[in-house]
Amino acid sequence: MDWGSVTAEDLMDALREVDWSSPPRPFSEFFSRFTLPRSFSKWNSRLKCNLYYYRTNYFILMVVILGLGFLRRPLALIAAALTALSIAFLNDSFAGTFSEKVTRTVRRFSPHLAAKMRPPLTPVIRGRPSAKRAIYICGRRRWVFVLSFSTVSILLWLLSCGLMIVLWAFSIGLLATVLHASFRTPNLKARLNTFREEFRQVWRNYSDL
Repeated sequence: MDWGSVTAEDLMDALREVDWSSPPRPFSEFFSRFTLPRSFSKWNSRLKCNLYYYRTNYFILMVVILGLGFLRRPLALIAAALTALSIAFLNDSFAGTFSEKVTRTVRRFSPHLAAKMRPPLTPVIRGRPSAKRAIYICGRRRWVFVLSFSTVSILLWLLSCGLMIVLWAFSIGLLATVLHASFRTPNLKARLNTFREEFRQVWRNYSDL
């Protein structure tokens, strides 16, 4: 697959739509075979490939770095967890799974309340191109949960007086991610046709290929 032709928007759409429950790659694979990219185009292609292929590892890396920065501040740890959750809500698969599990749990105690948490039915109009479906969490639009959790996490960051620490931790985590994705040589698994097909299924421009 020509990763150089994949735009940043296509990559972000793919990361948003891909299955969130895929396990992280083994650490023995994650920390092996580092080489310098031979050119800017090689670096650009490698960066996109690794960001997609090791997406779960990078997410765990960011959470661990944020957590280590606030071991002595419980409020900051809660804020880090809420921040990670609000980011995870941006993934379609995670949002759907989270909504389903919460609704299932509520149904055990209050079936009437669980019925109100169902997403509204979207009418299907034949003969028209299908637009991107809206994502609902517990009967509410996804942006409501993302905005709510983000607001609470920001307030907790301010109350814990750890805003500068989180900026430093986030910068370190982002730098570590970019450095790893830049120097980690894409392995054979990342180039197999099965992996290519997995990406193309969630690629926004799949129908135009």
